[in-house]
Amino acid sequence: MRFAGLIALSALLAVDAVGAEIPQAERRSGYSFMAPDTRAMQDDDTTNPGMLWVLDGEKLWARKTGVANKACADCHQDARVSMKGVAAHYPAFDKALGRPVDLEQRINLCRTNQQQATPLPYESRELLALTAFVAQQSRGAAIEPGNDPQLAPFVARGRELFMQRQGQLNLGCTNCHDENWDKRLAGSAITQGHPTGYPLYRLEWQSLGSLQRRLRACMTGIRAQAYDYGAPELVELELYLMSRARGMPLEAPAIRP
Repeated sequence: MRFAGLIALSALLAVDAVGAEIPQAERRSGYSFMAPDTRAMQDDDTTNPGMLWVLDGEKLWARKTGVANKACADCHQDARVSMKGVAAHYPAFDKALGRPVDLEQRINLCRTNQQQATPLPYESRELLALTAFVAQQSRGAAIEPGNDPQLAPFVARGRELFMQRQGQLNLGCTNCHDENWDKRLAGSAITQGHPTGYPLYRLEWQSLGSLQRRLRACMTGIRAQAYDYGAPELVELELYLMSRARGMPLEAPAIRP
C-alpha cells in the first residue's frame, strides 16, 4: 500500500501547478479536512487520547528532578498562567545559541540549565507529555511566531526548504500543500500543512508525535534523506510553517488521521 501511495503521489504531482503560496485569508487548519467523527474526538477532552499525555505532563511539571532538585513549577509556578500563549510563539530565537529553538528544545534547555538534568530524548513519552502540557495552555491562542527580526533569515531558510524539490520523487512540500491541497491521495485528504495542533495524536501512529516526526515522515515518503531530530534545518522549517499559520488558533493536542 505504501508503494502504491508513492506511485499515486508521483502521478498526482507529475504536472506542476502555478506554485503560488496560499493567500492568508484562504488558509485552513487540517481540522477542517477531517471526518466529523474525528473532529468530535478532538473537540471532547474525554475522548481525545492526546489528553493522556497532557495529564502526564502536568505531573512532570510538578516533579522535582536533576542535581538542582527543581521542578518546572518552582520557576514557572502555575502553568495555566505562566505558559498561556507561550507555545504560540515558538520556535523562538535563543540569544545564547544565536539561533531559533522549538518548544521541545526549550524544555530540554531548561532541564539542562535550570534543573541540571539529562535532556529528554526526542519522541520520548516524557518530552511529548511536557510539550503537550505546555502547548495545551495556549489552546485557542493565535499563532504569532517570528516577530523577532533576528529570526528573519531563519524563516527565509525554512521557506527555501519548503519550496525545494528533493528525494527520488523530486518533490517539495509546496507541491502537495500549496498546489494540490483539498485533493486526495490514496484515499486521504491533502491538507495545507499548517502545524496548528502539535504535538498531536495521529490515528496512523496510535500515539502522540511531534511536528519533527511528521516532517521526517514526509521526507521519507518522497524518498529523501530525513534530517536528524533537532537539526537546524527542521527547526527552520518548523519556524516557516508556523509563520504560514500566523493568526490561526492553536489546537494542541490535536488529532489527525
